[in-house]
Amino acid sequence: MNLDTNNHSVFLLHYHLIMCVKYRNKVINDAISYRLREIFEKIAPSYNITLEEWNHDVDHVHILFKGQPNTEISRFINAYKSASSRLVKKEHPEIRQYLWKEMFWSQSYCLITAGGATVDIIKQYIQSQGMKHGKQGNKVQDISNN
Repeated sequence: MNLDTNNHSVFLLHYHLIMCVKYRNKVINDAISYRLREIFEKIAPSYNITLEEWNHDVDHVHILFKGQPNTEISRFINAYKSASSRLVKKEHPEIRQYLWKEMFWSQSYCLITAGGATVDIIKQYIQSQGMKHGKQGNKVQDISNN
């Protein structure tokens, strides 16, 4: 729990966000992932969001971030997806040929609150994504503390 200057409690929630490229097209390399992260970090403060962890695979990104309960998460995600899609396509025009109708992100995304697992466990999970050796395919691990 954090305390604000008025001594009112401000609870920060942790979120695990997974966003996929439209039709899971394989266009995210290290340079594009780095740029997507920069855009996230630029937009996030306007929504009282703080990046905790970032990683990518060739067709999706994993993001761990924290925000206040009154943060408009869906509004932030839509703003981020719009800005990042526009900027990445402009700065990396070579990826346009691999996109469907120039759409970068899939319309859907997965957003999970991090209540059942510690932040450290989620960070470890995100850090392990995209690794060629030891990767468990598409199986999602149960990271809860049962």
